Amino acid sequence: MLYLHDVWVNWFEGEENGYNVCHFHEWRKDDGVELLDQVPLLKISSILFNYIENDLLELPRQLLNDIFQKAYIRKNHERTQLDYCFIVSDGKGTLAIDTIGYSIPVRKSRLIPRQEQLALEMLENHDPIEYSFEECIKDFHILSPDPEYMNGLTRKERQLKQLLFMALDQLYSSENAAEVRYWYTEWSPERYYDIQLLNFEEAWIQLYESIKDGWTSKHEQFCENIIKGQSFFEKLWEMEHGPKVNEP
Repeated sequence: MLYLHDVWVNWFEGEENGYNVCHFHEWRKDDGVELLDQVPLLKISSILFNYIENDLLELPRQLLNDIFQKAYIRKNHERTQLDYCFIVSDGKGTLAIDTIGYSIPVRKSRLIPRQEQLALEMLENHDPIEYSFEECIKDFHILSPDPEYMNGLTRKERQLKQLLFMALDQLYSSENAAEVRYWYTEWSPERYYDIQLLNFEEAWIQLYESIKDGWTSKHEQFCENIIKGQSFFEKLWEMEHGPKVNEP
């Protein structure tokens, strides 16, 4: 079995979509970067790599058996064994995984460019290991947006866009037609008279459809307005944006 040593990882926990497992250039100073002393390196098919990168489903049992207790983490000069920690690659991308004892890829990390390059070079002349697993069609929805809505956005923009989608989902669950028409008018004031004729479902769908693509300063302003007064959402906003200027 192949191994990488002294691997820096920045775990993103519980992320089912690969676009939220940030590449090295988007890592932040306050991220909890850790050092893996030793970690198994496996080459797998692109289909399985995509399955692991973009879902939180059961990992192949044989894969887990192959890498069981073969990884070590170094903390405060102590070397600790990890049950199911490994790096996979399909020959194009790489991904570090730690299941924290479960059978699903709970924690995921990208590698720093130098170590990713090393991993790809080590695997270049190796064939993918075939593991059996049950493929499934990924079901995207407003709280797990399709990657096409996140393409080209920065880490901050992706986080704020997901916050906006959470606020829109909450708006939908309110089933309040007047409130939905109000927010749709805030987004598209030039459509005021048309919006007043829409029922709840029509207004919400048209608002969502007009907001879902891209990210602009208009999106950001709208997001800030719609979450006002909701402490949980405001906390998430501040994590990405800092406290509002008019606050002490």
